[in-house]
Amino acid sequence: PYWRCYYSNTDAVIYVVDSCDRDRIGISKSELVAMLEEEELRKAILVVFANKQDMEQAMTPSEMANALGLPALKDRKWQIFKTSATKGTGLDEAMEW
Repeated sequence: PYWRCYYSNTDAVIYVVDSCDRDRIGISKSELVAMLEEEELRKAILVVFANKQDMEQAMTPSEMANALGLPALKDRKWQIFKTSATKGTGLDEAMEW
């Protein structure tokens, strides 16, 4: 894929997921798994933005972590953060991590 041109010398991956889109969380998981299997990203930490947390129908970060298979990532440092891009909440905390 096109994204591979950005993989070399990457220390962290920031993955933004729509917390309200339950229909496409499986696609998000597939894309994430495929990306993390790339050799150049083997040592990169993973930061997941569980975005749209200001919406009532949003999945919780725990639900999202499970749906994305994050607990199975035993050899990778990762963290998921509640974010709202429109309100700016959670972004500073995530970037400081």
